[in-house]
Amino acid sequence: MDVDKADLYDAVAGTGKALAHGKRLELLELLAQGERPVRELSRAAGLKLTTASAHLQILHDAGLVTTRKRGTSVLYRLTGADVAELLSVLCRVADTHRAEVESVRRAYLDTEQVRLVDREELLRETAEGRVLVLDVRPPEEYAAGHVPGAVSIPLEQLADRMAEIPPDVEVVAYCRGRYCVLSHDAVRLLHDSGREAALLEDGILEWRRDGMPITTAA
Repeated sequence: MDVDKADLYDAVAGTGKALAHGKRLELLELLAQGERPVRELSRAAGLKLTTASAHLQILHDAGLVTTRKRGTSVLYRLTGADVAELLSVLCRVADTHRAEVESVRRAYLDTEQVRLVDREELLRETAEGRVLVLDVRPPEEYAAGHVPGAVSIPLEQLADRMAEIPPDVEVVAYCRGRYCVLSHDAVRLLHDSGREAALLEDGILEWRRDGMPITTAA
């Protein structure tokens, strides 16, 4: 078979083509939380089942996701931790070098009035008992892997479970990744309830990427 350098780059570019859709990036972020069936993925991404399946097939053909059977269900998962790392790096590069991305992120997430906590500060304040780490993702994502010591209260339950949060500690909320809006909504809800709250700079996507400790539910 006669091939040249252009063929090699074209082969690599196939991965880039698979990433060239916002919903496929969102599906990868969801799968970075843990494996799940297509029906859950379609619901979480706000897609019709057939549309989600088509996007997942493209990601599968590009070698970014794989599947396994569990009974009658087919579960999707990332093919490796490097796929989550690729997604995280792509977002970081776009955020750093494209003014449009930064502008949209600021408008979408509205972080101007929110205190951001980095992981070093989080670990230090958690060890000192000064903060409560709050995971606001759905229960199945929390069970698949969460920041050690984090308490699970999904965003849609937070208003009704506010009494479970001690009033004398600051809450640091996090969710799937830096672009996940769940934790931002949680911080606003906590502020509206008179609670002291901050936002973890990282989500589970970045936490996993850098090999930080992860706890899974039994």
